[in-house]
Amino acid sequence: MNAQHVATAATATPQRRKVTVRGVVQGVGFRPFVYALAGELGLAGQVANTGDGVVAEIEGDPEALAAFCGRISSEAPPLAVVQSVTHEPMALAGSSGFSIAASRSSSGTARTLVAPDTATCADCLAEMRDPDDRRHRHPFITCTHCGPRFTIVTGLPYDRGHTTMAGFPMCAPCESEYGDPGNRRFHAQPVACHDCGPRLRLHVPGQGAGDGGEDAEPVAAARQLLADGAIVAIKGLGGYHLACDAADAGSVDLLRKRKARGDKPFALMARDIEDAGRLVHVDAVARDLLTGGRRPIVLLRRRTGAGQPGTELAVADQVAPRSADLGVMLPYTPLHHLLFGLPGDPDGPRLLVMTSGNLGGEPIVTDDQEALERLASLADAWLTHDRPIHVPCDDSVVRVTDGEQLPVRRSRGYAPFPVNLPRPVTAALAVGGDLKNTFCIGEGHHAWLSAHIGDMDDLATLTAFDGAERQMEKITGVRPALLAADRHPGYRSVRWAQRNARDRPLRRVQHHHAHIASVMAEHGLDGSRAVLGVAFDGTGYGDDGTVWGGEFLIADYDAYRRFAHLSPAPLPGGDTAVRRPYRTALARLHAAGLPWDSDLPCTAACPEAELGTLAVQLRSGLGCVPTSSMGRLFDAVSSLAGVCHHSGYEAQAAMELEAAAVECHDERDALGYEFAVGSSSDGPLACDPAPLLARVVTDVRGGVPTELIAARFHRAVAELVRRVCAAARERHGLETVALSGGVFANALLSATCARGLREDGFTVLRHRLVPPNDGGLALGQLMVAARKDVTERPGPEVPGHVTATP
Repeated sequence: MNAQHVATAATATPQRRKVTVRGVVQGVGFRPFVYALAGELGLAGQVANTGDGVVAEIEGDPEALAAFCGRISSEAPPLAVVQSVTHEPMALAGSSGFSIAASRSSSGTARTLVAPDTATCADCLAEMRDPDDRRHRHPFITCTHCGPRFTIVTGLPYDRGHTTMAGFPMCAPCESEYGDPGNRRFHAQPVACHDCGPRLRLHVPGQGAGDGGEDAEPVAAARQLLADGAIVAIKGLGGYHLACDAADAGSVDLLRKRKARGDKPFALMARDIEDAGRLVHVDAVARDLLTGGRRPIVLLRRRTGAGQPGTELAVADQVAPRSADLGVMLPYTPLHHLLFGLPGDPDGPRLLVMTSGNLGGEPIVTDDQEALERLASLADAWLTHDRPIHVPCDDSVVRVTDGEQLPVRRSRGYAPFPVNLPRPVTAALAVGGDLKNTFCIGEGHHAWLSAHIGDMDDLATLTAFDGAERQMEKITGVRPALLAADRHPGYRSVRWAQRNARDRPLRRVQHHHAHIASVMAEHGLDGSRAVLGVAFDGTGYGDDGTVWGGEFLIADYDAYRRFAHLSPAPLPGGDTAVRRPYRTALARLHAAGLPWDSDLPCTAACPEAELGTLAVQLRSGLGCVPTSSMGRLFDAVSSLAGVCHHSGYEAQAAMELEAAAVECHDERDALGYEFAVGSSSDGPLACDPAPLLARVVTDVRGGVPTELIAARFHRAVAELVRRVCAAARERHGLETVALSGGVFANALLSATCARGLREDGFTVLRHRLVPPNDGGLALGQLMVAARKDVTERPGPEVPGHVTATP
């Protein structure tokens, strides 16, 4: 304080206030910050963690109290997120000095927010690399600015006894640091060292196990195994990874076969940002994502010629076959840094495949014994440790479009941080969809999305869902009074909700309405005005019992109207057609009245016997569900153009079509393809791709490059969006367009649509907080079903609206 302030403090009448800070304020060094701030301002009192957040009782000069209340949010620690600061007067207590009190539970519902797991900070890395530091090479080094949080929390308030570090009593030096308000590790709950912390061990079947002591060095041994071509299961923050040398084609191919992964790309972990930049184009936004505290996998465009055999940093072709992008992340745990090697270590790997430790479709493995059993057919060795993982949490995945991040999978580093809601909701649970499942718990103005759960077609995934849902209720304090689910009668998530609803209401929300509500919610729209929602995805249950997925909906939270849609075509064999895009292509040709000539790639890809059966099936309609899915149209064009005829993973055909399109640098890509849009005075507009498909057939026969065909198709879809949006504005005065659904994970399509719509004067909403795919579905379900005034307020006057929650 300056001299004038000191003089004022000496004469002013002291006051006392209770200050409550809510947000991500536990486990991030907030109490030491408060302690130091109070000392600087000459204030007395105490601060404590509670179930409501951080609560400080401060006493002293009124001017100093006012400065404290202002600076507590503006100068908060780097990992803190202050959502609110409230203060109220208290009776003077005559306190002297300032202390950090023991944590206490709240008297009511807990509302503190648990911090996400965070990458190792620069200060900890410097200590780990310093031979003279007592934590040199410590694989669990952490402080209040970094390390595990969400995945080790077992209860609130956030104290060591409520984490999986409870079983590791601190040694005297660690306890001294933990109790010193001036130390970076003051009340850092995971704090430990070589003497008192978790222990690494390397398990190699038939060779015993090293325990990290003098007779064994697990990290060095694991590094050698990787160099020799082994696949090593590595225990991370939220589960196990399967790792191998990314340059070793044999190891990558073996891992692919063991996981039965088809051609789905693997993620890569590069040693540092310089090596990442040698492989992919890294702009400023991507650099911040790669090097920041969240450390997601970032999907970035390959550099031409980068990673080829013989180059400085080789990547086996088997890592990401036929993909224009590579998914890259940087080390985010001390163990990762040790694996790549510290200064003075022998040469280590520079690039590792790092994929989730699971079989396809199953949740990530977290339990050590389960890892030995479930990963036995996948891994050659296990680099593990004895700190339990309480909450599974897969790596997050993002793309960068137009200088902004587009979430593809929201998990580690992001969960469980909440989304602020534009309108309050009653305490509710939305269970999401069956693919890329996440659920959402909400109350008031906050919604908490779970980490990525997985596909709900496996018992292990359902078990993981149960555990994650219970944990989320525990750490948020929300006790759902109602549940929300999709309208699909066969979804396993719906059946889960039905089993667990008990006497609580279960509200069913139309799939594509939920997609649009999701993007509206994250942009803070209160729903007082309708938007035109463009919902493009692979599969969603429609109101007429058919498969929707190429939808233009006039919607708010209360209701929706189908303004336009892709013309339906039969989906022969359901999931079989999804796995074999040539069937979808042939079905689309049939619907367009185009012949199955033998020189077309999709016809040639179909076995002759199947071709005959398929023709009968389409003529009779047997086993054919009509679909308006835009995702299936992408599959059809991919096969028709000769890009992909068999999908080994979700959206493979569409992703490979996008990869082909981004390779096109021909100015003619703006020419030639268009949809026929049928006019209607009362019903929805029908967007018929028949003229477009006819042009694709002509181009294929004419030898037009596949890249140009793919680029023309993308441009045609974007032009369709502009055309339909213009019609909606003309008829209904709509000026805001919301883009959602899994098809908009396609960066090329998303960017092209947004650019064109903005040129036309529309306000364009795209996902930035939750994924456009079904990983963001639960947020929309929550907003449609659980708003406190859902039964009191009708939607805006838009003819033909359908009630949101029948």
